[in-house]
Amino acid sequence: MKKGNRKRIIGGIFTGATGLSAFLIIAIIILILVVIILGGKETFSWEFLTAFPEDGMLKGGIFPAIYGTAMLVLIMSVAAVPFGTLTAIYLTEYAGEKSVLAQTIRFAVRTLATVPSIIFGLFGLGFFIRFVGTGMDTVFLGGELKWGQPNILWASLTMALLTLPVVIVSVEEAIRAVPRELREASLALGATKWQTIRNIVIPGSFSGILTGTILAVSRGAGEVAPILFTGAAYYLATLPASLSDQFMNLGYHIYILSTQSSNVDKTLPIQFATTLVLLILTFVLNFTAVIIRSGIRKRRAK
Repeated sequence: MKKGNRKRIIGGIFTGATGLSAFLIIAIIILILVVIILGGKETFSWEFLTAFPEDGMLKGGIFPAIYGTAMLVLIMSVAAVPFGTLTAIYLTEYAGEKSVLAQTIRFAVRTLATVPSIIFGLFGLGFFIRFVGTGMDTVFLGGELKWGQPNILWASLTMALLTLPVVIVSVEEAIRAVPRELREASLALGATKWQTIRNIVIPGSFSGILTGTILAVSRGAGEVAPILFTGAAYYLATLPASLSDQFMNLGYHIYILSTQSSNVDKTLPIQFATTLVLLILTFVLNFTAVIIRSGIRKRRAK
């Protein structure tokens, strides 16, 4: 067999294997969606989305869980994205290549990315609730219990720590993609380092910042382990009125229904419908961020 024919055959095999892998991934995603939709279509309704729970979640709706999940994602993003962006800016724009501090930060980021999510939940319980929250109650409230207990603020900050490595890595890559010539031109025209970062680097990497936000939202909306001990409640017929209140969460709700219910078969349609709502909420948040990112790119291209 000629060498050229052998290369074409090998190339065709790899092309076919790549296409088959892509097809299998798409097919699995479609299959999962079909199973979830078929399992929850009878329970899924406007009342299910907007009503408050009744009879231990066996009747009514899941609006408090939808609201709690959305608030968790919002607070988590407000805490993680700015801090992660500033860290990425320091690593790429200020820290030297052989900086010990930068190497330490990157090691910490890689370590955080490999820590099991349940460890974050235990850390949140020990640090935010037992240490920070109890300390705040002692200093400001004379020992009255308010912050030294699970609530939506501590759950959101714990989730922010979980998603922080995702934000830092994605934003750092986006900043590195900004051409070095643009920085040099800005500095040559008399701009300061911070002015260059503010007017050149950040606008040029804004789509990457949104990408980090999308990835953080996607992971944070579906994680359950970090909020088990830090704020999530199974049944609440009210919405959280302040940051010191507990909240319902879609992922935690699915977990409880599938593991703690006395009649799993009876709650199975509710599980599927809640899973469908969680997927829709995640898709809507991601799609919104994608639209914003696309609009920014189009404006920059003009």
